[in-house]
Amino acid sequence: MPWVAMARGGLAVLPLLLAVAAGRPTAGVMAALGTLLAAINDRPGPRRTAVLRLSAPALAGACGLLLGSYATALTPDPRRALVLPLVLAALGLLAGAVSAIGPVASGIGTQLLVTAAIGAGMPLPEPGWQRALFFLAGAGWLLALRLLLPSPGRTTRNPYRLDGERGAVAAVYTAVADLLDATGTESALSRRAALTTALDQAQDALAGPRLRRFASSAAERRLHARFSAALPLAEAATALAWAGTPLPARAARGCRALADAVLLDALPGVVPAPSRDAAGLRSLDNALLDAVTAFDTAGPAGLATARTRRGPLRAALRRATGPAGREYGTRVALCLGASAAAAQALHPEHWYWLPATAVFLVKPDLGPLASRALCRVAGTLVGAALFALLVTVLRPVPLPGAAGLVALVAVCGALIPLGMRHFAVQTAVVTVLVLALVGLGGETQATWNRVTDSLLACAIVLLVGHLPLPGRRGNVVRGRLTAASQAATDYLGHVLSGSEDRPGRWALRRAAYRSLAQARTAVELSAAELPTLARHTEGAADVTAVLERLVDTTTAAAVHYDDAGRLPERDSERLNALLGELDSSRAKAAC
Repeated sequence: MPWVAMARGGLAVLPLLLAVAAGRPTAGVMAALGTLLAAINDRPGPRRTAVLRLSAPALAGACGLLLGSYATALTPDPRRALVLPLVLAALGLLAGAVSAIGPVASGIGTQLLVTAAIGAGMPLPEPGWQRALFFLAGAGWLLALRLLLPSPGRTTRNPYRLDGERGAVAAVYTAVADLLDATGTESALSRRAALTTALDQAQDALAGPRLRRFASSAAERRLHARFSAALPLAEAATALAWAGTPLPARAARGCRALADAVLLDALPGVVPAPSRDAAGLRSLDNALLDAVTAFDTAGPAGLATARTRRGPLRAALRRATGPAGREYGTRVALCLGASAAAAQALHPEHWYWLPATAVFLVKPDLGPLASRALCRVAGTLVGAALFALLVTVLRPVPLPGAAGLVALVAVCGALIPLGMRHFAVQTAVVTVLVLALVGLGGETQATWNRVTDSLLACAIVLLVGHLPLPGRRGNVVRGRLTAASQAATDYLGHVLSGSEDRPGRWALRRAAYRSLAQARTAVELSAAELPTLARHTEGAADVTAVLERLVDTTTAAAVHYDDAGRLPERDSERLNALLGELDSSRAKAAC
């Protein structure tokens, strides 16, 4: 149970409560909207990475409110049915392309479009600039709670100092120990994937503000050094898992002791050493010795954590303007424009719900298209029915004014972190919360209109999502596979060159496994679509599997090279065979 996140969600109702007490419920609605959208973007992790993850989408949401509000105010009433859908479609084209850059950019694009639709269609007495300020106040309040409330399970004296970063780095050592325990079993592959996830999360945590190569404190330098020390351990554990020989329990105890030391920001004490009767075990023992040394010093951050991509702005622009960005932007624009036009024709007074619903439905990172449409329908029906039941129950209760609706918002705000685990549950909770906010804003009898709007939005998104567009489908999968192939090739080339630059090798290994994890996620998502969409990426899973075996074999070869000073002939033969298998899989893949 995410108790701290649920406490943040419940306390986030304070701006709404103050606004209602001051006689300005519509201003509180905008503040509550800011906290709601910020809560959806709130994820577990370090505080400093949460600043960007929450603030950047919130700023985009304020801009969306301004654009939507003034687009309606400056457009004559007879022309709104034509102009507003075109404005939202143009924003959808831009925001959809931006969303292809990454997770934070996806949140930016989503909030921009949702608030633009709300600003254009929700009748509130405040002008656009006041709506934007109230929205930012609500989001800022949730961000303040995120920074001020202590983290769960804190183990150091200072509950705010690098707690999330320490937890992320400790999870890497724990994942290494789990992989060592699983070596020679059927769960080794899933443990290796879990290790990749832990490494990705720790790398992201250490890339937050002021956690760069030249860290600003001894504690940060220690944390960077301890993460760098985990990279050779991960390499050795991967090589041992590739060999498939079961290991004694003693092999993993040292990594678990290091994980506890990271959490406590202390020295690990006595670390059991594994035996040294194989190349992988010798590499593991050497890595443990180096890690203990790193724990005893506050050395500089390793190159593997310090390296950043060259030209991040150029790379972001390339993703936004690439095939995946263009395709997603086009589909978002079509969905948003069509839903806004349909809503204007059906009920021009309160039409914003339909395009706002379409924005969430069209997001590919929420699951397969048909699945998220069904979840949206189920969640909306349950949420609307639950809201109607709660209103009926609360009506005879002697609560002053809108206190019942405010209490409902507080309860739903606390349930959002729990509901984030399933899209249907999240939809049900958000539906109840939004209907309560709509009631505070002055709209009545809105419950079942929201159900019909959600059904229509699902139909529009399903239709547009399956429309044939110019060019090939599966751009996201194809782009991820291309990046993973290039990263695997770079890593293999470095190992085959015999370079002694081990930090550089670990950085290339990290890039290879990270890109492989992203490719695997994209492939699995595409495979779960309906056949009309899934057929465009047939065979992609085979390509990903071959790439994973290639990178695992390259890791084992690197460990063997370090141990013997040369690449064993057996590893060379396996690498050549995998390269041939990769070419064959690429030729058969539809993408």
